[in-house]
Amino acid sequence: MVLEQLAGNLVQGVVLGSVYGMATMGLSLIFGVLRVVNVGHGAFMMVGAFIALWFFNFLGINPVIAILAAFVIGMGLGFLFYYTAMSRLIKAPELATLLATFAMGVLLQEIVKLIFGSEFRGYNWAVGKISLGITVLPNTKLLACVGSGVIAILLYLWVNKTRAGSAMRSVVEDSEGARVCGVNVGGVYALSFALGIGLTVASGVLLTMFIPVGINPYMGGGYTLKAFVIAVLGGLASPYGAFFGGLVFGIIENGSYTLFALMEGVEPFALTRFLSFVILLAILLIRPTGLLGGK
Repeated sequence: MVLEQLAGNLVQGVVLGSVYGMATMGLSLIFGVLRVVNVGHGAFMMVGAFIALWFFNFLGINPVIAILAAFVIGMGLGFLFYYTAMSRLIKAPELATLLATFAMGVLLQEIVKLIFGSEFRGYNWAVGKISLGITVLPNTKLLACVGSGVIAILLYLWVNKTRAGSAMRSVVEDSEGARVCGVNVGGVYALSFALGIGLTVASGVLLTMFIPVGINPYMGGGYTLKAFVIAVLGGLASPYGAFFGGLVFGIIENGSYTLFALMEGVEPFALTRFLSFVILLAILLIRPTGLLGGK
């Protein structure tokens, strides 16, 4: 019985991990190109969650459609924040960029609070379930998993098969050399930041397909912490490593929850969060570049 429950939770972990991984790709992309750590990451995911909520509850539109809208809105926010703040801080000390991204997150939280209020919200979008024998998966979770995979593949194709993607890779390798070769480095920085934010906001929509309740302006904090663990696990500068890191993290999180639940007198959820930071510390001590590669 325990083994069956563990196997079912591991499958659930893979599905949830795909969303975690996609959510972290934007964080890793921004760091990989701009060397900026976005500590406001969770707030941008929160914006995506509210976009899904607004589309479904107020417009009656399928949350799947909200993914594209969230990506476009996220790109817009990315360009806005880049040209108003980040463009002035590219060569600034790391503390300046940390404070700037933190301020962005706080600003977004308070704006959403003014518009929607601070209470918890949610929506109910039921499209059936599928039984796998060892577990039952709602189709909304499968849609989130498939959507995450599709977005990861599209990002890979864009980076490796388009001229803009080639320019981005050249800036990562040598920004001054790319500038000499005629690449608009500032434009690449702006596009990379906007793309990273767009992916992050879109991931908030996917997350609500998995967890459609508990949407509130301050929901992003826990996901920021998880994103940092996943990013370090996969290689902080590697978006693709982040995706696979998310899969690994989802498996560890759900699998450990099952095992911790067998222990008397403990809170399994709290221990899974504790375990995530133990993993983070171990990785930083043993392999700072990440278990799955990355520079």
